[in-house]
Amino acid sequence: MKRIIAAAYFLTALLFALTLSAQDFGFGGADDTDDSGFGSFDSASSGGFSSPGVKISGDIQAEFKAFFEDMDNKEELKEIQLGNIFSGSLNFSVSGSAAEAIINLKLKPVFESIASPVSIDEAYGRFYFGPVNLEAGIRKLTWGKADSFGPLDVVNPLDYSDLSSMSDPQSIKIGRPLLHASWNIGTFSKLEAVFVPWFKGHTFALEGRWAPAELTSLVPILVMGVKGGLAQHPVLGTDPVNFLPPFYIALDSWQTDLNFEKYYSDYNYTLRSAQAGLRFTTTLGSSDFGFQYYYGRLPRPAFSVNLDKYIAGIAILPPTLPATEPEYISNPNDIEILMAYNFYHQIGVDFARVVAGFNLRAETAINLTSDTDGTDGGVYNPFFAWSLGFDRDLVWGINLNLQGTGSMRLFQSKLGDNLLEDMEAGKDISSTRITAIVSKKFFREELEVKATGLWGIEDKDFLIIPAIVWSRNDITAELAAGFFGGDRAGELGQYKDNSYIKVALGYSF
Repeated sequence: MKRIIAAAYFLTALLFALTLSAQDFGFGGADDTDDSGFGSFDSASSGGFSSPGVKISGDIQAEFKAFFEDMDNKEELKEIQLGNIFSGSLNFSVSGSAAEAIINLKLKPVFESIASPVSIDEAYGRFYFGPVNLEAGIRKLTWGKADSFGPLDVVNPLDYSDLSSMSDPQSIKIGRPLLHASWNIGTFSKLEAVFVPWFKGHTFALEGRWAPAELTSLVPILVMGVKGGLAQHPVLGTDPVNFLPPFYIALDSWQTDLNFEKYYSDYNYTLRSAQAGLRFTTTLGSSDFGFQYYYGRLPRPAFSVNLDKYIAGIAILPPTLPATEPEYISNPNDIEILMAYNFYHQIGVDFARVVAGFNLRAETAINLTSDTDGTDGGVYNPFFAWSLGFDRDLVWGINLNLQGTGSMRLFQSKLGDNLLEDMEAGKDISSTRITAIVSKKFFREELEVKATGLWGIEDKDFLIIPAIVWSRNDITAELAAGFFGGDRAGELGQYKDNSYIKVALGYSF
């Protein structure tokens, strides 16, 4: 009850502040004109500022977000941090008769930091050669037909450093340097090719509230694995606990210095990490089909520990000496903790069709890693991935978008039972997540009430995001919340303490 009352006070204050802000800034409608000489503003026709050959558009947003765990009492309420508050985008495009240039910038003030408040979201050129289009630069490319997180959408990595953005998959995509060509074959078919010269994996928070337990708890998990492994050793197993200190030192040092960038910096700007793919789409009758092949690296890192040098550095104990002698403790630097991004081949197909008013979409793929027999503990096993979903208008103007995605590991029986020997030890054979969006609009479609839900079946966890969005002309106001729950061992359930509420006011131009 105290949290509810605190949240009510919080919302009342923010709504009042946002109302004053909207009046003070004087956000205008589509009838406003611009006399600066830079260009003209016509939101109805162009969606932004424009001058001959140039178009500028974007949005700004004031967002106030607070976490429920910070609302237990008045003192904690006073210490709430509302984040960066301001964010936005600025998009430029220049068109010619045979080419187009696009630059999309992200705007985000960074306080007390040397980081830049402006970053490049996308920046690329598009060139037209008859039926062939060529794109080169930093690009977000969507492959497949799924609405969100489909198995065939593999070109761009994702930014998981803030899971409050999970309901907007496009916003957490990371633009990558690439060369993309598409050839329109006739009226209903297209062949695409993409080349990504440099690799980057998913981005995760390494500390703070969004740091995944998979990383923060890795050290104690590996220590337990080491303890179990040493217990099986014919000599060291006499008293394995006394050989653990070097592991604590090595693992703590590794965890402190963990930086994903350095693990692929050696080949990040060379063709050693190049990725490429082909995609063909066509329409047969009333059905759309897609076929694709992709060769690249899995964006999630693989971890392993090499003990060979450590074991070799420990002298064979004479039977008359106890295992606790300090002279037999090996050097922590002999413990190798490895992280790598596995290469893989993907072969996939997708399908879309309208059936009885249901817009059906399906994808399936097989991802083949180098561990083709399932016995290499430092490489992910090959796995199937799939997605099946639809959207449909139901009764009373209610729209439902429902999608299931998942994967199934091959050679599950070959997994080891110790994380030191196999990083997938103890994992379920399958992973399934259901995503649903239910929405309805009122008052001439100016007010939208919607709820987004993510449910991890094997993980027994969930994320629910209810929201109310009001839009008129170019102004949008939103009240939303996010509730994490379920098993704390799940990918979503681990963030139970990160449930939040937010108020936002935005302007698009």
